[in-house]
Amino acid sequence: MGGNTFGKMFKITTFGESHGEAVGVVVDGVPAGLPLTEEDIQKDLDKRRPGKSEVETSREEKDQVKILSGVFEGKTVGTPILMLVKNKDVKSEKYEKRKTKPRPGHADLTYKLKYGHVDYRGGGRSSGRETVGRVAAGAIAKKILESEGIEVLSHVVRAAGVELEERPSIEDIRKVSENNSMRCSDPEVAEKMKEKVLEASEEGDSTGGIIEVLGLNIPAGLGEPVFDKLDAEITKALMSLGAVKGVEIGLGFEAAERKGSEVNDSFEFEENRVVSETNNAGGILGGISTGDSIIAKMAVKPTSSISKTQKTVDLESDEEVELELEGRFDPNICPRVAPVAEAMLALTLADFMLRSGKINPDKFEGAD
Repeated sequence: MGGNTFGKMFKITTFGESHGEAVGVVVDGVPAGLPLTEEDIQKDLDKRRPGKSEVETSREEKDQVKILSGVFEGKTVGTPILMLVKNKDVKSEKYEKRKTKPRPGHADLTYKLKYGHVDYRGGGRSSGRETVGRVAAGAIAKKILESEGIEVLSHVVRAAGVELEERPSIEDIRKVSENNSMRCSDPEVAEKMKEKVLEASEEGDSTGGIIEVLGLNIPAGLGEPVFDKLDAEITKALMSLGAVKGVEIGLGFEAAERKGSEVNDSFEFEENRVVSETNNAGGILGGISTGDSIIAKMAVKPTSSISKTQKTVDLESDEEVELELEGRFDPNICPRVAPVAEAMLALTLADFMLRSGKINPDKFEGAD
């Protein structure tokens, strides 16, 4: 199975299946001398882990990370960093009963058609559990970026048909979204989102939404035209998440409905520096960062696992059958996708910072 590695200079390779022994990641390209502890990784994993609220799956995973290589005396040594998270709360019995009946909306069928022999328990490699490794690696990327003053944030702007009506402040995105179960920057909107999510859940259904992810204090000049455009790589990073079905940079599809005079960002001087009056471009022009904040939105589909009766086929008997799923499902996956989106943007930015030479790929600033 290919496609398990992401990045060029800052590379990650994730491994593990949903109901296997463990999941994790190997991170290569981290400069030596970066202070790093398991606590640095754990705080981001805690945002992604299941079972924190009633809008998340009840699967009880503490997601305790263990760093097995690449760190000595609290600092990175420039060698590959292997991080492991054991799977603890695994219940595979229900998957045994329906292993020949692909679940609508899932990758069960396509994996079976492509590979033949697959781990069907909990979706195996296609499960959202794979993203544990991404978030762990993203925590390292964030720490590298922080040394350059770069910050990565995310928040849910739409869920279950409820949407933010006003643009929130960065401070609200930074703080308020961390303090409610929907990861929304407006607590009142968050409560309305939650109500609609739980309404659908009571009917045996699920809902989707839109997540915005931002990169702040980005230097100009990141991106490698023509095929390694920064926005192309960000889009690839976000689209690589299983629940994501669309990505916008800046105005995105809204730009198609406007005139050029409304979309173009006018330039002006500010303290001998060229800046944009607006940021409709989302911080990227011609595939290269402008120095403005990077803004991307991603459409997250409703969670595929629902308890309503659905039609499928039995690959063993060649018959059309009905399928009723039993298990522990997220009624809305957006709050848990948000920290993964942060990780993927951070990984992309860290890779480009190293590729551009804005960060020394050998030794972290201040290392002995």
